[in-house]
Amino acid sequence: MSDNKQQNVYSQANGFAYPHHPYSSQYARRDGPLLLQDINLVETLAHFDRERIPGRVVHEKGGGCRFEFELTDSLSDITYAKPYQQVGFKCPGIVRFSTVGGEKGSADTTRDPRGVSFKFYTPWGNHDYVFNNTPVFFIRDAIKFPHFIHTQKRDPQANWNAAEDSSMYWDYLTQNPESIHQVTYMFGDRGTPASWADMSAYSGHTFKFINKEHKITYVQIHILPEHGWENLPAEKAASLMGSNPDYNQAKLFRQLKNGDKPKYTCYVQTMTPEQATKFKYSINDLTKIWPHKDFPLRKFGTITLTENVENYFEEIEQVAFSPSNTCIPGIEPSNDSVLQARIFSYPDTQRHRLGPNYTQLPVNRPRNFGCPYSQKGNADSNGASPLVCPYASANYQRDGQGTFYNYGSQKNYISTLPDAEMKFSNMTLDSTDERYKGIVLEKDVQADLKKQEEEGANQEKIIDAKINNYTYVNGVTPLDFEQPRALYEKVFDDDAKKRFIKNIVGHASNIPHEGLKVRISQYFGLLNKDLGKQIAEGLKVEWKPVELEEYAKSICVSSA
Repeated sequence: MSDNKQQNVYSQANGFAYPHHPYSSQYARRDGPLLLQDINLVETLAHFDRERIPGRVVHEKGGGCRFEFELTDSLSDITYAKPYQQVGFKCPGIVRFSTVGGEKGSADTTRDPRGVSFKFYTPWGNHDYVFNNTPVFFIRDAIKFPHFIHTQKRDPQANWNAAEDSSMYWDYLTQNPESIHQVTYMFGDRGTPASWADMSAYSGHTFKFINKEHKITYVQIHILPEHGWENLPAEKAASLMGSNPDYNQAKLFRQLKNGDKPKYTCYVQTMTPEQATKFKYSINDLTKIWPHKDFPLRKFGTITLTENVENYFEEIEQVAFSPSNTCIPGIEPSNDSVLQARIFSYPDTQRHRLGPNYTQLPVNRPRNFGCPYSQKGNADSNGASPLVCPYASANYQRDGQGTFYNYGSQKNYISTLPDAEMKFSNMTLDSTDERYKGIVLEKDVQADLKKQEEEGANQEKIIDAKINNYTYVNGVTPLDFEQPRALYEKVFDDDAKKRFIKNIVGHASNIPHEGLKVRISQYFGLLNKDLGKQIAEGLKVEWKPVELEEYAKSICVSSA
């Protein structure tokens, strides 16, 4: 190769140039599910999950405790998922609270979204909620996530973070204006929560709840604290970052140690497929909320924080959450591309971080694997599980690093040999059978496919039945500014608006590029022109109001 500097061309790991937009993804249809054949997406996500070891790639700073869940109101009309059937059902669990972008030694009072992840140890298996403390997120294209997180980390050359120079942070956000709804939450008062115990958690994603009649209901889940939100003033949060970086972790630990048991109420918002077709926004858009007046909250349970863990590393550092565990029988993922990528990416990063058998670690092991099984800290006085497992779980996965439970002499394939019995259940019935043992006949396949097609035609009215392969990036429209504009103009009072502007100006003032500061003021000017003007004045740059298309052209209009 020549010593002359060559032009950088976006390429895949094999060296071949990628002919599409780096943010584009392959979909089965417009607004449809992602395709696993999308090598660029899989390669990007898989490499991203292996960039740091041994800590989490994101949400590295955090802490948690044990909890108890109780079902107070049945959801059996919208889902056959076992934990949501019988009122009074209880199970133990573990929750982890975290910041998103910070390193393990960073402060937990920093301005950032908070992750709130729950693992429910149910008799039927582990069921996870992997939520954030805001109902929206920065992106709606899955492949943007690694790029976004890169801009929250340290500069590749200078190795400093946004506290020294926030250029990367704001450069990314202003190039991706769909982020503004999350940014409006984050730079408002809720960006610096004062207590993990007084902080909401939201699924953000839409899930599909399926009942016994195979009827679909679209659902978003809300976990709201008993005493409401509590926030830190920006000045106090900044002071604690230096004086007590473990403030929230220590506060919760001492609360539980002193006998306080913070409580949350669990709700769902529901939407029918028919309502989804008429909804102003896509239900697969993670940057949008469902208005409560149109889709009111429906209570279904409570979560009570009960006690501290015995060993942080064993139970908090090694705990592994995934949205794939949200999708138990009776709950399915929507076509939200970020959710679908997380379903792949979360278990993938846990296999890298903890090994292929991470689910065999005590904190991650389902209670019904090798029943009777006692989850540490959740057993009765005799050491036995307080939950009666309806069946012993088993599968055909074997060997690998970190194997603690290898099923003894049980066969590792579907076997008809003596002493190799394994039953199967579709989870809608309290019975099992052997219908997956033996030979599959084509006539049965065709009959089943016909039934599935009929059910799909009846239920999935929101999507076009035509299957195709689309590669594109979701575009920005004026709709992306409606909800954050309402949040700023109608929810924030005058003092909250002043604090919001002060927080933005304070964060972006260390940027050495005047042009980027102008762009930041224009970014917020798309939300509210007076807001943009005040931010320009705070950043000491000229106010140049623009409309969305002019704003895009001033940066560079990218191909889809």
